[in-house]
Amino acid sequence: MNNNVIEHILDAFKAPLTNPVLIFSLVLLIILLSPILLRPIRVPGIIGLILAGVVIGPHGLNWLENNSAVNLFSTIGLLYIMFIAGLELDMNEFRKTKHKSALFGFFTFIIPITIGFPVCYYILGYGVLPSVLIASMFATHTLVSYPIVNRYGISKHEAVAITIGGTILTDTAVLIILAVITGASHGNINQQFWVTLGVSFAVFLFIMFGIIPRIAKWYFQKVESEKTGHYIFVLTVVFFSAFMAEIAGLEPIIGAFAAGLALNKLIPHSSALMNRIEFIGNAIFIPFFLISVGMIVDISVLSKGPTALIVAGTLTVVAVFGKFLAATATQLTFKYSTSHRNLIFGLSNAHAAATLAVIMVGYSNNIIDENVLNGTIVLILFTCIIASIVTENASKRVVREGHQDDKHIEHVEESEEQIMIPIANINNMEPILDFATLIKSKKSPYPMNIVSVVPNDVQAEKNLVEAKRNLENTAKYAAGAENEVELLTTIDINIPAGIARMAKQVMADCVIMGWPSVTSFVEKIVGEKSESILNNTDTTLFMCRIEKPLITHRSITVFVPPLAESEVGFEYWLEKVLVLSKELTLPISFVCDPRTESNLKESIEALNSSVVTNYALYEDWDNIYGLATFNNSDSLLIFVSSRSGEVSYRDSLDGLAKRLGKYYKNQNIILIFPSRQENQHIDVYESVEASPIFRKISREIGNIFNKEKNN
Repeated sequence: MNNNVIEHILDAFKAPLTNPVLIFSLVLLIILLSPILLRPIRVPGIIGLILAGVVIGPHGLNWLENNSAVNLFSTIGLLYIMFIAGLELDMNEFRKTKHKSALFGFFTFIIPITIGFPVCYYILGYGVLPSVLIASMFATHTLVSYPIVNRYGISKHEAVAITIGGTILTDTAVLIILAVITGASHGNINQQFWVTLGVSFAVFLFIMFGIIPRIAKWYFQKVESEKTGHYIFVLTVVFFSAFMAEIAGLEPIIGAFAAGLALNKLIPHSSALMNRIEFIGNAIFIPFFLISVGMIVDISVLSKGPTALIVAGTLTVVAVFGKFLAATATQLTFKYSTSHRNLIFGLSNAHAAATLAVIMVGYSNNIIDENVLNGTIVLILFTCIIASIVTENASKRVVREGHQDDKHIEHVEESEEQIMIPIANINNMEPILDFATLIKSKKSPYPMNIVSVVPNDVQAEKNLVEAKRNLENTAKYAAGAENEVELLTTIDINIPAGIARMAKQVMADCVIMGWPSVTSFVEKIVGEKSESILNNTDTTLFMCRIEKPLITHRSITVFVPPLAESEVGFEYWLEKVLVLSKELTLPISFVCDPRTESNLKESIEALNSSVVTNYALYEDWDNIYGLATFNNSDSLLIFVSSRSGEVSYRDSLDGLAKRLGKYYKNQNIILIFPSRQENQHIDVYESVEASPIFRKISREIGNIFNKEKNN
């Protein structure tokens, strides 16, 4: 009995492993341990996973072989890398750098081919077709080290943006060359070949950028509550796009990257959905791909005679040197620093996905021999190691130089920012939490403070327990986007006073609250809650009415009254609007007077923002309803107001929330009250001011006397 058990156990662990559960457990163990074990000797985790693949692969200990399960997860990981690269591409930055991306794409394509072809043809002695194929392989690169720049928070840096843009250009060009060479080797190059390739490519682009974004927008809007369904929908788009690219005669990685670009505007970078996409990819799929790359490497080729060594060494040197020259040419052209050059070189030096695609197709069609295949595998190992080390070091230098993604946007004490969200209606909390997540400083270590104030009455204790239960449900939702929240409950006779007290207690820089509800007759007499909160706080306050998903908008329209630039909180709310625009990839239209326009342009230029902005002039700010002429049904409307007594305050802003709520019934609205200097208002007693109607009458009387005086 015991012998049977032992034999059964030994059989289960016989190499190569065949039990799918055991294989999966081994791979997960490697993903878990390799970064931990290699951290003391400062080897990047990516290299650790590739080396682990070499060790356990068929050419190492032979614990794992390239079976269908491993190949499936590897393919998913490869497509995931390309998809995330397209998804995280800052489209505003890309538009700014499209010419630079095109030039880098040209450099990183033409320089390696120019060096590679004569080396293969004259030195290694290959024919024209094999030499062109190998030379084009030098031009490709895979964003294997992209997770490193992502981890360091510089994925939206200009150098990264042009490298990603260049990647898709050069890889597309190489994969088209591959299709042409394959056709030429079979003697199929004719007019029909070119027509078929052109038509299929055009149809692919139309489906990806004409149809899929519309379907995705409809789905996200109609099936808003199904969060799991959103992720499954995204995966479906990725793999269907990869399949369509293959049908069109391109490589699947082009389809995955195109899927990322197609969904870019619909998945904000700080959203819960983006968090899920990155989490699952970085935890499972991408590590699987890196391990599978290592499993292909056969170190024993180096012992198969001098030819294999010469070919492997030559290919590796030419590949690295060509990419270094391309990065240097880019640096000299755009006057980048050395660390930026190294970042471009590190990202573009790794040869894996497209390289494997080119070589495997060439090998299977007998265009290249085994020496080139084995030499390419060695090239993949060395270039991935070099790329990882160079990218890691360059990323550290770029961060030390202060070039992180959010450096241009967040300006006002971003590392100390505190956001407070008072709960009024638990049913409206999810969109407000999503909005807060989008605009919150990525540098702030503090959690978002979610506050519930319970009235001090006979049911106070019971209400307090209920409030805590509601807060816990809210915390669960926030955890979906990995948002830390601080749950605060308090009892106060006056709810607005309690909210104001908690805002001071947590030293909130920003209070984000829901839209004021319909007021009762008593509240109209003694003062509305939202008005009382405004009067009792000094901090920037956002009132949000978000009834539709933010991704349904095509633009943001911001209405800025005269002298808003003179308010204390002007820079803060402007930075938050720019952050929101960048997250949603939407252009901003500012409606303001000429002086405010000039100040806005100056401030945005100082913030060095890549957000697309335009301006419309409006002078008659005493007539708020006249702003409706600038309204677009697809726009997110943001109105900048002011507290009574502040420099930009005017009578037309009085009770603005109530009027906007009635006038713009089917649109998302955000109303901003900028922060003000402390102690500029009476805390204990409300400031005694004439009501708006009397102030208006007095102003008109003044105008009559001025006219008589002038006459």
